[in-house]
Amino acid sequence: MSSSSSASIFRHKPFRFFILARVASTFSFQVLSVAVGWQVYSISGSAFYLGLVGLAEFVPMFLLTLVVGHVADRSDRRKIAQVCQTIEGIASAALAAATIGSWISTGVILVIVFAIGAARSFEGPSMQALMPGLVSAENFPRAAAWSTSATQTAAIVGPAVGGVLYVAGPIAVYATTFGLMIVAGLLTSLIQTHQVTLNREPPTLRSVFAGIGFIRNRPIMLGAISLDLFAVLLGGATALLPAFARDILFTGSWGLGVLRSAPSVGALLMSFYLAQRPLRKKVGRTMFIAVAVFGIATILFGVSKSFVLSLGALIVLGGADVISMVVRSSLVQLRTPDEMRGRVSAVNSLFVGTSNQLGEFESGLTASWFGIVPAVVIGGVGTLIVVLLWIRMFPALAAIESLDA
Repeated sequence: MSSSSSASIFRHKPFRFFILARVASTFSFQVLSVAVGWQVYSISGSAFYLGLVGLAEFVPMFLLTLVVGHVADRSDRRKIAQVCQTIEGIASAALAAATIGSWISTGVILVIVFAIGAARSFEGPSMQALMPGLVSAENFPRAAAWSTSATQTAAIVGPAVGGVLYVAGPIAVYATTFGLMIVAGLLTSLIQTHQVTLNREPPTLRSVFAGIGFIRNRPIMLGAISLDLFAVLLGGATALLPAFARDILFTGSWGLGVLRSAPSVGALLMSFYLAQRPLRKKVGRTMFIAVAVFGIATILFGVSKSFVLSLGALIVLGGADVISMVVRSSLVQLRTPDEMRGRVSAVNSLFVGTSNQLGEFESGLTASWFGIVPAVVIGGVGTLIVVLLWIRMFPALAAIESLDA
């Protein structure tokens, strides 16, 4: 739509604070991820341990999903996010202290990453459920695209900054992430929003599992979320980037930072495009095409021995992924009543976390079995197979025309 329509979104202070808080949190996490990945690989020299980092993030998310949604629908979502961001800052300080005290090890890192994963499992759904209360339903797809643009910008700059900071040592990285997470918490506290329905009913098994039932009974929503789950679960290559950077592309921590930024460059370019030209027709078909391109780009990255070609493949991969992400988030938030958004967002976050963090473990495991290059290629082929299967299993998703129908 017009640039004036986009500008009207940013005239609301709550939305501006929301965007800034998400940028600070995302930037901090991306900077931290580079340091953790490089430090773990330096200590262990094993791709399997890189996979364990993803598993350590995923396990608390899996265990806490139902609790997270219940809490988000019965408490102040803004305060939940603020507390979680503060905990993540303290965890960064703990990593710095462990490094300074020379008692850092893969075990210590995994325990602290587990704590960060637990905090992020609450932060993500709470922040997601906040946004529909900040903009109108008509402007939500555009707001989602702008939110993605902002966070992807942070995801581009974050790894590059993390790689450069790591030259000065991991302590510099962890001190930076501590400060950023405290800033994110302060920005979150400034968001003024109204949670339309605060559910005060006593918890029951039925209410706890309501988010799962809600998604299960809506084939379009279930198809979109599960497509993203299995595609990224199989096709995720980011966990192996430290190994590719050092052993295949022969670069250092700065090169790792650039490689980690590349998917976000593609995502940023695509999200800028979607913010100006939101998806309006043939949304389902577009989503399937985007996931197929994601799989092809993954295969190309896996077989590449050129830094430039690998960079290009990751940029295309990121651009394709953001299309799926915008479609999925818009379907989930626009088609869910406010009193259910916490629980539904928690289930959605579990699927996303499964695809990302458990995908990292899967990549590390298959790399330890077959080698890092075959592991990535097999994952890309698996993504293409998933696309074909999901077209047959969820024809309603493939046929969907618009997001707000």
